[in-house]
Amino acid sequence: MSAALLIDILLWGSVAAVGLIAYRRGPKVMTASLREGALDFINIVPRIALGVIGSGYIAAVIPQQVITGWLGPNSGWLGVLTAVIAGAATPGGPVVGFSIGAVALRAGGGSPQVLAYVVAWALFAFQRLLLWEIPFMPARFVWFRAAVSVPFPFLAAAIAMAIGKP
Repeated sequence: MSAALLIDILLWGSVAAVGLIAYRRGPKVMTASLREGALDFINIVPRIALGVIGSGYIAAVIPQQVITGWLGPNSGWLGVLTAVIAGAATPGGPVVGFSIGAVALRAGGGSPQVLAYVVAWALFAFQRLLLWEIPFMPARFVWFRAAVSVPFPFLAAAIAMAIGKP
């Protein structure tokens, strides 16, 4: 059994389990759940499409030599550092961050470097810190959380280098 099939089974199994819970709670809950799910789906599909198209444009604009030079498998720890800085500076949601990571992998980026990029983006995307986290949480806590998170992209890259690739 492949990992992708196992993930698909787990995801669809969780959807079925949550659907069963909603069904058992009554028709009002089931109807409201289906409506909310449909609206969320309608709202996310254009974002996914724009992210995929946008990452295609990014792949076309950035020369492959730049990606392989800065984030290639031979760039080592300097490539990991570059990826962490780029990840922190990348604006946008998961569709953008993961799409850029996929494009970098396809264009010749090294797995540890791209993994460091995605982890850094997920932990401390600078615009998210400023626009979402600081307004809702104390700034001191947000900066502390970001500072404590700094080793994780490097740790993820080190593990990827040790095992060959993720």
